[in-house]
Amino acid sequence: MAKLIKKRSKKAGLPPGSLIHIGEKKTDKTKITIIEYDEVHFHEQEAKTIEECFPFHDRNRPTVAWINIDGIHQSEILGKLGEGFGLHPLIVEDILNTDQRPKIEDFETYSYLVLKMLYFNAKDGEVASEQVSLILGYNFIISFQEREADIFHVISDRIRTNKGRVRKMGADYLAYCLLDAIVDNYFIIMETLGEKIESLENELVKEPSPEILPAIYNLKRNMILLRRSVWPLREVIGGLGRGGSLQIQESVKIYLKDIHDHTIYIIGSSCSRVGKRECKLV
Repeated sequence: MAKLIKKRSKKAGLPPGSLIHIGEKKTDKTKITIIEYDEVHFHEQEAKTIEECFPFHDRNRPTVAWINIDGIHQSEILGKLGEGFGLHPLIVEDILNTDQRPKIEDFETYSYLVLKMLYFNAKDGEVASEQVSLILGYNFIISFQEREADIFHVISDRIRTNKGRVRKMGADYLAYCLLDAIVDNYFIIMETLGEKIESLENELVKEPSPEILPAIYNLKRNMILLRRSVWPLREVIGGLGRGGSLQIQESVKIYLKDIHDHTIYIIGSSCSRVGKRECKLV
């Protein structure tokens, strides 16, 4: 928290749209990966410069492009990207600020989404949160991650091997796939936490020890963190499905409704696993 306050203090007095990274630097190098595809063609490359991404900002291009950026601490790179894709300076400023709440902002030619990706550390039982930002255009998506993550690898593998619908669909369906991967990971973490809570509660009955109660409390605290992360995500996905983005086609909205239902289930199920009293604190 002290680091975050220190970073924020650097922005004091600066005009809106000033590009300063706020948050922890989680990787040394910024990695830019470009995947371009349609039903027949596929090409993947690691870009050496941000300018290599600019040709994909072309509505007439017949392919879909997924530009993934791992490492958002280099503000000059994101500034150039914003200029090349016509992003509002305040949006680029938000991407650099990892303290954002999940939300969606819709513009005429693109939509901006902020999401939270969760990770479970089996060693200490803690759930960590990282910010993921998405720019959804007519035929492209730009994803921004604080560091390289395994969660999206299943999507890139599906594109490479031409499995499922993704190569037959547009950028809006790719956005659905990325959202679905994040929500699926929430499911996995919820089930893992729930199983550990149940196991410790059974152990508490059979062989009580002073270490068990704090461990249960810590797991429930992390379950509440998960619930807090899902709650605003539900609103983001619901907004997309209800027409909150000009970039979403009708054919994709049914898929968004499905993962919206999943977020509602996670909210209810996580609450039942920690107890109604704890849920009232959310």
